[in-house]
Amino acid sequence: MRLSKIASVLVLVAAVGGAAWYFWSAQGKTAAPPRTQTIALGNVEDTVSAVGTLQPLNYVDVGTQVSGQLRQILVDIGSRVEKGQLLAQIDPTVYEARVAADQAQLLNLRAQLSEKSVQLALAQKQYERQKKLLAERATSQDTHDIAEASTKTIAAQISALNAQMQQTESTLKGDLANLSYTKIYAPMTGTVIDINARQGQTLNANQSAPIVLRIADLDTMTVKTQVSEADVSRLKLGMPAYFTTLGQPNRRRTGNLRQILPTPEVVNNVVLFSALFDVANPEADLLPQMSAQVFFVVSHAENVPIVPMAALKPMPGSRNRFTARVLENGQPVDRTIEIGANNRIQAEVRRGLQVGDELIIESQRGSGSGGSPRPPGGFGPRI
Repeated sequence: MRLSKIASVLVLVAAVGGAAWYFWSAQGKTAAPPRTQTIALGNVEDTVSAVGTLQPLNYVDVGTQVSGQLRQILVDIGSRVEKGQLLAQIDPTVYEARVAADQAQLLNLRAQLSEKSVQLALAQKQYERQKKLLAERATSQDTHDIAEASTKTIAAQISALNAQMQQTESTLKGDLANLSYTKIYAPMTGTVIDINARQGQTLNANQSAPIVLRIADLDTMTVKTQVSEADVSRLKLGMPAYFTTLGQPNRRRTGNLRQILPTPEVVNNVVLFSALFDVANPEADLLPQMSAQVFFVVSHAENVPIVPMAALKPMPGSRNRFTARVLENGQPVDRTIEIGANNRIQAEVRRGLQVGDELIIESQRGSGSGGSPRPPGGFGPRI
């Protein structure tokens, strides 16, 4: 009876092992269904990203054309100024003295001119009298010639005085201009964003024009970005762009590419080109030297069927035609599709797929490879 029980147990173990072996074999031979994704509507955007800084579109450095001590600065940084408004004044003492000297010299020359005019009138009368006397042989030729020479000499002296007066008047105009330059006026309407000089400072304009302050129009700002040489060929003038700032990361501001500077800047052996676009600043919350994260929109599509690029296989000789696999009636079928805007992760479907199609992302296949599949652990049942 003991041997009979042992035999029964062995038979039971063999039966259970056989059933487990059959189950694992069937599971290894049956392929799992492929992973799919339903085509739906969405948005896709292809951009070139860059880092930029903000600067005013229009600004001017206000300097001085004359030397002297800066007596007054009438504005502060951040002040709003109008065109023609007095900004600062340089000590005018020296220039006022020069103007006074020129005016006095001009008065002196005019007095001399009046004197010479009287002398000329007298010399002309004497000359006319000598001409008549000489015709009547009542005077000598020498006396006649002296009267004629005196007339011409005085006329020449009057011409010289006129030339001196013109020269003095020209000098006076220059000194009057220099005197006017001691008052510095705003050349444009805007905001004072920087002051380089200090009240009481002596400015020397003989070698270069000293900069006193900078005025900028903050109503329109320019975003200056640096784009790598690998991406600059994708940029086109007029293309849309948008950016965010560190202080307002959720606020997007837009513009259009205005200019690409042809001269690059090399930073750590990286060639960077400057790309500029303008943006309105009605709230004056954009300030010079702010950092901006910029995106130039190469292509964009909204509310279109989108497909993951990982599920597409490129077709030779074409940039926008791909092969995709979809499920039709439970069976995988190859489709040729055409895409539009893409960002290397997702793409717009223009032809070949419709909303609701089941796109095969990845086929799940059995893990067995040749021979009979084995259960976990790699060992079959032991009898």
